[in-house]
Amino acid sequence: MSKKLLLKDAHIEGIRYFETYRKQGGYTAAEKALKMTPDEILEEVKVSGLRGRGGAGFPTGMKWSFLAKPEGVPRHLVVNADESEPGTFKDRYLMEFLPHLLIEGMLISSYCLGSNTSYIYIRGEYSWIPDILEEAIEEAKAAGFLGKNILGTGFDLEIYVQRGGGAYICGEETALLESLEGKRGNPRLKPPFPAVKGLWERPTVVNNVESIAAVVPIIDITGAEYAKIGVGRSTGTKLISACGNINKPGVYEIDMTITVEEFIYSDEYCGGIKDGKKLKACIPGGSSVPIVPANLLLRTVNGEPRYMNYESLADGGFATGTMMGSGGFIVLDEDQCIVEHTMTLARFYNHESCGQCTPCREGTGWMYKILKKIENGQGKMEDIDLLWDIQRKIEGNTICPLGDAAAWPVAAAIRHFRDEFEWHVKNPELCLTQNYGLANYADPIPAVEKNA
Repeated sequence: MSKKLLLKDAHIEGIRYFETYRKQGGYTAAEKALKMTPDEILEEVKVSGLRGRGGAGFPTGMKWSFLAKPEGVPRHLVVNADESEPGTFKDRYLMEFLPHLLIEGMLISSYCLGSNTSYIYIRGEYSWIPDILEEAIEEAKAAGFLGKNILGTGFDLEIYVQRGGGAYICGEETALLESLEGKRGNPRLKPPFPAVKGLWERPTVVNNVESIAAVVPIIDITGAEYAKIGVGRSTGTKLISACGNINKPGVYEIDMTITVEEFIYSDEYCGGIKDGKKLKACIPGGSSVPIVPANLLLRTVNGEPRYMNYESLADGGFATGTMMGSGGFIVLDEDQCIVEHTMTLARFYNHESCGQCTPCREGTGWMYKILKKIENGQGKMEDIDLLWDIQRKIEGNTICPLGDAAAWPVAAAIRHFRDEFEWHVKNPELCLTQNYGLANYADPIPAVEKNA
């Protein structure tokens, strides 16, 4: 069984309430942290090797160390609970069932960062969760863990929940800050970075829900012990949102030492492909990361097992690998149409583009129109090369990563499934009633001789 740090008490009835959470050892890490200095907490987070769990995977301790500390200027912690990446729902699970874990993580993190006013910016579609969070905040305040002079330490902290307007772009940290300030959620040019000029031009740290929740076990067991879990730079545990054509969709906590094959097929996790079908492809880190066919998902090009961690999933770069991303693990079986899935994602990113950058504003819509033509049997062979050219000119040419998020799925789909696109073009009538199928995507790649 995988070691659980975040979800170890998720099965306990009433764990969302302060009294039950406290009985299970809740807020003991906060009590411990408040007896430490902020620098000591920062060092524990650095030693833990915790990487941002929202998608980028940037070292959390290093991010915190960048926070500017001008005298007399307030600092802020903002928790990014926008979670609008298709295929990702693990933060929702934490907030809905373990809200006090997030609140405790925010208390420790805010104390470390010197933030007396912190915020949770939550996705607009999560309409029922702000009430849960606000109830937990009031419970924590009544117990003396929020408000003025927390536990007699002299440290004050207020936490506020801000409901977003339901825009994907507000998952980008600077667009989130613009929205939090009451403006249109358009990404900002960087520099200056939020660590220097963030919320209301004050030094600000923006971290994902899971990242902040992970601070609790880090302080509880120490950063050194946390770093022993996992492998290499993929330390600690990771929450995975598993969905698609699997028998057991849900949120799983893994320690990143298991193989992708074990995660998909073992009864402890996904329980295999639904209805006994074959695995065709997978998007392992949320809709914006490159899709990979089954043969490259289970094995690297060197024939080695692929593991559920940052380094192994990225092995081979975008040519043969992908990314851990936010952990939105979307599994596709042999009956799924890659062209249709790519078209759906292109439509989503076109709809969610803020329109600030021309390559993204025009390019996402252009890609969607071409993919729609191909899917509907009206495409031409040159459309495939045109798609490749458009995505290449979007990537890296926008203010925020939404352009990249729109380009990468298209590039990976063409890179690995070009024959399926060509089949749609060559069979304009058949593609309307039938899918391309599995072809050779599940065939194992022969091991490459290491001395070759």
